[in-house]
Amino acid sequence: MSRPRITGLWRQPDFVKLWLGRTVSEIGSGISGTALPLVALLTLGATPGQMGLLQAMGDLPVLAIGLLAGVWVDRLRRRPLLIAADLGRALLIGAIPLAAWLGRLDMALLYGVAALGGALTVLFNTADQSYLPALVERDAIMEGNSKLAASSAVAEISGPSLGGVLVQALTAPVAVLADALSFLVSAFSLALIRRAEPPPPPPETRSGVRREIAEGLRVVWDDPVLRAVALSSATFNFFGGSFATLYSLYLVRDLGLPPAVLGALIGAGGIGALAGAALAERITQRIGRGPALIGSLFLGTVMQLLVPIISGPPLVTIPVLCFTQLTDVALAVFFINETTLRQQRVADRLLGRATAALAVLTGGALPLGALLAGALADSWGARPILFLGGLGMVCAAAWMLFSPVRALRE
Repeated sequence: MSRPRITGLWRQPDFVKLWLGRTVSEIGSGISGTALPLVALLTLGATPGQMGLLQAMGDLPVLAIGLLAGVWVDRLRRRPLLIAADLGRALLIGAIPLAAWLGRLDMALLYGVAALGGALTVLFNTADQSYLPALVERDAIMEGNSKLAASSAVAEISGPSLGGVLVQALTAPVAVLADALSFLVSAFSLALIRRAEPPPPPPETRSGVRREIAEGLRVVWDDPVLRAVALSSATFNFFGGSFATLYSLYLVRDLGLPPAVLGALIGAGGIGALAGAALAERITQRIGRGPALIGSLFLGTVMQLLVPIISGPPLVTIPVLCFTQLTDVALAVFFINETTLRQQRVADRLLGRATAALAVLTGGALPLGALLAGALADSWGARPILFLGGLGMVCAAAWMLFSPVRALRE
């Protein structure tokens, strides 16, 4: 019996190291993504307003340092930045179980960990999305993004489910320790990569931080395609931030689902995302990049409107909620195309700043949506805010529909 033939990027050891470290780290983040809100909710009895503030504290750093992170990424080698960010996040996340053991765990600590961890995540994500084009050939970028998205999907399947089980078995503060360990594995995998990065521009070519930030913003805003994608992503993130803030609270408190079921439902989204990662290249080649971007964002959001209107016993609600998570197949296609479009459209010397500019324009909307959702839910309840969040996500694709994105094929 012949062995399966290894093809594509699987034949490149350095890419496999990047993929392996990312997969383990994503699984750990999936665990803490479920466990951290439950630390606030179950261990500390957080209110909807506090839940919104906790979500916002993790997202606000993109506004505070996002543009500056882009300048650093374009001035320095990217792999050392990735390793440093992983080590820093391991220390921060590890502080939560330590504080619980010492009896010092409170919401202030969670806010601090979320904010500092969010800052390191901004730096990591900016360097990470700028590093791939230096590791693989340009015509293999979409394949690389698809494989990395597949690892994220595997993590989404296993991480939240494992997180829910660990919360019930070991308590939420102990469950987040797995994320700290996963960051150490990621840093070690990155340290093993041997392919040399292209040297950063020499210091004498720099034009000053403000000018370099402005150049990154212009790259995005002056390009009608990138601008439309950025506005769609910002709209999606604003309403998606409000939706995500209340999702766990709504399922646990309003629908009465246990943490293990919550983790399994979030994990079901990973099954859809894994399918989307496998199909993204094929779909894009068949219908073109513009239709793939627009159609996938619409299809990936419209089914979320079912979440706030479903009611009844678990035998009714759980299958419907599982179906809404499986529609992540479409969102995976959108995110892979959005990342690949930017990496192929922007010159390498500007990629860090362009990535940071998009992160600020789009990711900056997340904490705003989270804060607003938490404040309104204290008065109105979670259900109507979830419905408004779902409706806003559906409308996000309109920015691309009425732009040159619609005509993109290559």
